[in-house]
Amino acid sequence: MCGIIGYIGPREVVPVLLNGLKRMEYRGYDSAGVAVLHDGELSVTKVSGKIANLRDLLDSLDKPGNIGLGHTRWATHGEPNHTNAHPLIDGTGKIAIIHNGIIENHLLLKTQLISKGHEFKTETDSEVIAHLIEEFYDGDIEQAVRLALSQVKGTYGLVVLCHDEPDKLIAARLGSPLIIGLGEGENLIASDLAAMIEYTRNVIFLDDGELAVVTREKVVNTKLNRQTVNKKVEQIFFNIEEIEKDKYPHFMLKEIFEQPNSIRDAMRGRLLEDEGTARLGGLHNFEGTLQEVKRFIILGCGTSWHAGMIGEYLIEELAGIPVEVEYASEFRYRNPVVEPGTVVLAISQSGETIDTLAAMREAKKKGATVLGICNVVGSTIARESDGGVYIHAGPEIGVASTKAFTSQLTVLTLLALKLGRQRGFLDKATGQMLTQALSELPDKVSEVLARSNEIEELAEQLKSKPNFLYLSRGANFPVALEGALKLKEISYIHAEGYPAAEMKHGPIALIDENMPVLFIAVNGHTYEKVISNIEEVKARKGYIIAVINEGDEVIRQFAHHVIEIPRTNSHLSPILAVIPLQLLAYYIAVLRRCDVDQPRNLAKSVTVE
Repeated sequence: MCGIIGYIGPREVVPVLLNGLKRMEYRGYDSAGVAVLHDGELSVTKVSGKIANLRDLLDSLDKPGNIGLGHTRWATHGEPNHTNAHPLIDGTGKIAIIHNGIIENHLLLKTQLISKGHEFKTETDSEVIAHLIEEFYDGDIEQAVRLALSQVKGTYGLVVLCHDEPDKLIAARLGSPLIIGLGEGENLIASDLAAMIEYTRNVIFLDDGELAVVTREKVVNTKLNRQTVNKKVEQIFFNIEEIEKDKYPHFMLKEIFEQPNSIRDAMRGRLLEDEGTARLGGLHNFEGTLQEVKRFIILGCGTSWHAGMIGEYLIEELAGIPVEVEYASEFRYRNPVVEPGTVVLAISQSGETIDTLAAMREAKKKGATVLGICNVVGSTIARESDGGVYIHAGPEIGVASTKAFTSQLTVLTLLALKLGRQRGFLDKATGQMLTQALSELPDKVSEVLARSNEIEELAEQLKSKPNFLYLSRGANFPVALEGALKLKEISYIHAEGYPAAEMKHGPIALIDENMPVLFIAVNGHTYEKVISNIEEVKARKGYIIAVINEGDEVIRQFAHHVIEIPRTNSHLSPILAVIPLQLLAYYIAVLRRCDVDQPRNLAKSVTVE
C-alpha cells in the first residue's frame, strides 16, 4: 500500500526522499508528495500520478533542507488527485503529516473539529490527524501527537513534522508497518526496508501502540502511555542488487526467472534425503504440538490463499491431517470454531497483510497455536506468530506475486512431508522419493523457463481475447485460479478459474470458438477425467490450450496449443504448472502495453481493510 519515508540528518533531504519513494513504487500508489523544512519554512510539494512527475516538479524548485517527509498514496478516502495527496498540513501550515491506514471515526472527529473552527481542504480521513494535533499543540509536538492518537479509532503508520520543533520527527504505529533506520548522525523512518537500504542496515521495527521520537543522534521509543520500550536493533541482510531490475525490462519477468534459485533457497538446509523427510528450524519448539495436531486452518489472501489451497491437498494426502482453508478477510467476521488441537497457518508474502494479521490474532484469542509462513524477516506476522517458516524468496518487487508463490508451495510441501514422516503416515521410501523429486525441481523449473519463447508466441495469438477460462482438477485446480488471477491482475482481461468438473454447472454456457480455455492436464489420478472435460470443450468449439507433461501425445490431439512441462512427482506438479501461466500473463500484458509491475488499482501489500 502507501509508502512512507522520513529523514533527519546532514544529507540534502529531497534526493533521499525521492530515492526512498522510488524504492517503494512497486507497492502501488496514485499520487506522491514531500514536505521539507528549511530556513524556517515548511514547504509541501505533491502531485497526482507518478513519482517521475514529482521529481520533475522538484527539479524546477529550490527545496534544500535536511529534514523532511515523503509519501506515495493509494486512495481509500477521497479521489486520487493532487489535493488529497500527502503530506497533509494542519490549519496553521506548521504541522505536516503522512499517514498509512484508515481512521474509522474520522467523520465524527471532523464534525467536532469544524465546530471549533477548523477548515478542511481534502476529502481524506487522514487530514483529521493533522487538525487534531494542531488542536492539542502547545509547544510539545510529542505530547500533541499522543493526545491526538488517543482520540482516533482505526489504523495508522504515522510520521509528523513540526515547523516549530525542527530537530525531530514523531513516528507512531497501530496496524500499519513502520521501520526506523539507524545511521551515524542521521536516522530514517519508512514503511518498507527497501526505502532505507542504501543508507543503513540497522533497523528497529515499531510494534502496535508504540511511538518514537527521532532526532539526528537518537531514537526514543515509548508506548502511547509514555512507558519506555527497549527495542532490539536488527539487521537487513538482502543486497541492493536484489531490488534492481538488472537486465530485465520488468521486475515481474526477473522474478519469474529467479524461481530456480528461490525454490532452491526455500529448501536449502531443510531437505533430509537420506531419512526422506525435512527439517524446519522455525518449528523446532512445536514438535509436540505438530505430533498431536488434530486440524489445520490455513489463512491467506489472494495468491497466498491459492497456495494454502494447494497446501490443503499436500497436508491431507501426505500427512492425513484435516485441513480447512479460509479467506483471512472473512475469518474474523463470523464465529469460527477453533477446537483444542487446532494449528493455524497464516500465509503472507509481506507478513503485513492486514486481513491475515487480524485473522491470525482472532485465532490466537481462540486458543490456537499460530504459525506463520512469510517472506519478509521482521514483519508483523513473523513477530506475532508463535513460530513459523521463512520462505527465503528474497525481495519480490512486482505487484503480481510469482516467486513467492512457488516458494510458499515449496515450504508447504516440506511441511507436509515432515508431518507425514513424523506421524508415521508416510513411509521412508515414499519420503525419499519425494525428497529426490524436490531436489530435482529447480532444474526442471529452468527447463520450463527455457521455453519462454514458445509462450511469448502464444501470447501474440491470445492478446486480443476478452475472456479466458482456466480449468483443472485436484491440486492443480488452485493453479487454475492462480493463472486466472495473474491474467486479470496485469493484463486487465477477464478470466476465471474453475475445477474442470464444475464447468458443466454453468461456465460451459460461455464456451464458443472465441473462448480460450486453458487446461492444466498433467499426469495424476484425475488425468482421464480431465481428458473428458477437454473433449466437452472441443465439442463446443472452444479454443483449447493445455499444459501437459513432456511426451503426452493423447491430449496433444485435442488441443489447439500445448505447453509441455517436465514430469515430476504429482505432489510437485503445481509448482511446475504455474510457471507457464505466469509467463503467459506477463507476455500478454506486455503486448497490451499494460504497466506490468504496477498494475492499476493494485498494491503489493494490502495494509488497509
